[in-house]
Amino acid sequence: MNRAGSIAMLIIGIILSIIGASMTAGGIAVAWVASDQRDDGYFTSSTERYAVASHALVSPRLEAFGEGTPERLPFDVGTLRLRAAAEPDAEIFIGLAPQDEVDEYLSEVNRTELREVDFDPFRPVYRNISGSTAPAEPGSQEFWAASASGPGEQELTWDIEPGNWTVVVMNADASPGFSVDLQAGFRSELIRPAGAIVLIIGLVTLAIGLPLLVIGAIGLGRNQPESGTEPRPRRAAPATAPTAGAVAGPPSYPVHLVGHLDPALSRWMWLVKWFLAIPHFFVLFFLWFAFAVTTVVAFFAILFTGRYPRALFNFNVGVLRWNWRVAFYAYAAAGTDRYPPFTLARADYPADIVVEYPERLSRGLVLIKSWLLLIPHLLIVAAMTGSATWGWQVQSGEYDATGGLSLLGLLVLVGVVALLFTASYPRPLFAFIIGLNRWAYRVLAYGSLMRDEYPPFRLDQDIENVTESTRVPAAVPPPQSAL
Repeated sequence: MNRAGSIAMLIIGIILSIIGASMTAGGIAVAWVASDQRDDGYFTSSTERYAVASHALVSPRLEAFGEGTPERLPFDVGTLRLRAAAEPDAEIFIGLAPQDEVDEYLSEVNRTELREVDFDPFRPVYRNISGSTAPAEPGSQEFWAASASGPGEQELTWDIEPGNWTVVVMNADASPGFSVDLQAGFRSELIRPAGAIVLIIGLVTLAIGLPLLVIGAIGLGRNQPESGTEPRPRRAAPATAPTAGAVAGPPSYPVHLVGHLDPALSRWMWLVKWFLAIPHFFVLFFLWFAFAVTTVVAFFAILFTGRYPRALFNFNVGVLRWNWRVAFYAYAAAGTDRYPPFTLARADYPADIVVEYPERLSRGLVLIKSWLLLIPHLLIVAAMTGSATWGWQVQSGEYDATGGLSLLGLLVLVGVVALLFTASYPRPLFAFIIGLNRWAYRVLAYGSLMRDEYPPFRLDQDIENVTESTRVPAAVPPPQSAL
């Protein structure tokens, strides 16, 4: 399969897989919700008290379906149930009717509209409409589609029909001022079959999309140069001397991440790099989805054969490489002003990553290394790249919102602010930032089943003590504009 065909299959596979996964999750959620119907098959709200001083409490408009819907549907959509409990010795009326009929009935009547309700905590929002006309008793009106009236608890049930409807609560004698406990419920026999249909469509879509995704990834992986040698140094140097401005991974661990600091960085361009990188973020969203799928496929391949499929390995390394180039450019280092290329392959770019291909992998280790064995590293990486420690808290009313910078983000911010005022990115700080990224990507590669060697607990960030690899570098192809 040629490159264009592989790209097309990958794109189609990703789109179908995302749609299928969403529909499958939605179908499962609907089925779970349907199984949770209680109270005679109704979903019910909490019972809350509403008190008004006017003649009537009017709900917001209840729009059942849109314009052009037939007045009678060939199936039952569902049933709405409303329960109203008045205070002792009081008679309450609850009714549902077309909105225009209610507007005419309550014209010039002092009434209260319920605009919205917050349930956590409960807080209704009302709008009072003034009027001087006393309404007729609601029970004497003939336009109600469903109603109930009397002392104690009253229950109204209504089979949902198309149209614009309004619920009205009043004293049975239409006198002003009342307090009532209200509860709403809904049930429908369509929920379970609708969930089953969505689930089946989602599974079929997944069954089509996942193979296309994997085949496309395999095709692109076969077209990529094989991983297995360390990144090519950008500047020639003796084996005993480091490359100026470069931080290269030691040969002792088979995941090699490099980032070369651009000596002529713009003072201000870092302010807009995140915006310029939006096309890359969009592409990476889909590539990471494909990465997750191909990693699952690789898991079963390793479990049964002890080998990571070479084409999928190359594809996944390409995704890591693409992500690192964008991160190095935009937010995880801001070490270059050169725009990252749109390619999975290695390119002449100041950031690169290579993962050496393992000929054999442990079948047993694959079961635990991506979660259990990684727990210590995950805690450390979370502290470096998460915002739990370095953050601030903003309190708004009764709700709290938190946000903040990660340690890595804070260090990058310090570096670019120094660049802004001094025209120089502090090299020791840059080395430390690269070390943090190197640690994170080693953990990512190990958790993605690419290697069995446990990641070391070190940054490898000291420029003066890091030497370039003596391995023969792989030829770097010219930049490509395709995957």
